[in-house]
Amino acid sequence: MQDFIDSNLVRPLAGIPYASTLVGLLALALIAWLANWLTRRVLLVVVGRLAKASPTHWDDAIMGRRVLARLANVVPALIVLGGIALVPGVPDWLDMVVRNVALAYVALTVAMAIGNLLDALNDIYEQTSRHAVRRPIKGYLQLVKIGIYIIAAVLMIASLIGKSPLVLLTGLGAMTAVLMLVFKDTILSLVASVQLSSNDMLRVGDWIEMPSQNADGDVIDISLHTVKVQNWDKTISTIPTWKLISESYRNWRGMSDFGGRRIKRALLIDQTSVRFLQPEERQHLRRIALIDEYLDKQQAELAAYNAQLEAAGKDPVNNRRATNLGTFRAYMTAYLRSHPGVAHDMTLMVRQLDPTPTGLPLQVYCFSADVNWVPYENLAGDIFDHLLAVLPEFGLRIFQQPSGAELSTALAGLRAVPAAAED
Repeated sequence: MQDFIDSNLVRPLAGIPYASTLVGLLALALIAWLANWLTRRVLLVVVGRLAKASPTHWDDAIMGRRVLARLANVVPALIVLGGIALVPGVPDWLDMVVRNVALAYVALTVAMAIGNLLDALNDIYEQTSRHAVRRPIKGYLQLVKIGIYIIAAVLMIASLIGKSPLVLLTGLGAMTAVLMLVFKDTILSLVASVQLSSNDMLRVGDWIEMPSQNADGDVIDISLHTVKVQNWDKTISTIPTWKLISESYRNWRGMSDFGGRRIKRALLIDQTSVRFLQPEERQHLRRIALIDEYLDKQQAELAAYNAQLEAAGKDPVNNRRATNLGTFRAYMTAYLRSHPGVAHDMTLMVRQLDPTPTGLPLQVYCFSADVNWVPYENLAGDIFDHLLAVLPEFGLRIFQQPSGAELSTALAGLRAVPAAAED
């Protein structure tokens, strides 16, 4: 190259100052550009086609993350690094600057290529491993990337100032306190990631609730520093990873794994509507198939108990009698047991809670067979639609706070009574 430059370019321009140096620099730049073009337009294209034709997937992930495209940038830098010594008449300071900048560029490019390679490894792990959801490695790979970038930064600074990297590393001991302060969140997030992963506390796809962070939805990404949650309104909440260890949250994965979603709602019964059933009412309720067997069993049980009282000479006031509330509770239980949407192998009961100023709570406690949100809400709605509609058949009323229209009607009736008396 030196003879070529001297015979064809330098001698014809011998009268021009620094002509040989300028021509050498231009030739070096041209060669570097040509090498970069050949690497990108020829080599990368061929390798990309081979990767697509290959039956394996790991090479597709590497090409998709542009690992080789990053490494291709090293080629012109290496040519400049090795060729600057062949350019005649280059001042020492310019030679040093070019070499230092080229070395720093090589360190940066290699670090970015390794970072892309780690991303490709994460993609391969998520696509091929059945443990990817329970044991994500993204946080660990991000920690490795941080270490690589730190090493690259040290090498770049050492290259630019022309010092040995050991000189900079010896000074890092004095900067430990500063680095601990700067990377406090990273250290906390690393510890949190290890705990979340090792204890299987969180997975991609889990439904979590964290009111302190306004998060209520599915986990869509777990990284070293953040956990992304897509809320039910399709907004994204970003939670620092360490907060999932320091603060409480609710994970609904157990409900999904259990296979049943709890229904726990209550009807507020007007207590003034609770009474004993008359014989004709009992006979009228026999047309309801779900409680026909219950009524027969209860009637036989009550008759046997009351017969014992009468035989003992007790007053009939001590007799046991069926109530409309107890009969309705039995109907609710039978209805839930016959419903195909209710999980019959899980807890199922209808219970009375403590009376309140707003009525007597009659609570349904059962589990739906489908844990998905829409079928669950449809099932709960269907159950209580039916119970509210059938409630008057048992002579019961729902307690409800009087509305403005009801109060106006009542006041109007009170005003009409004195007017009618005066007439």
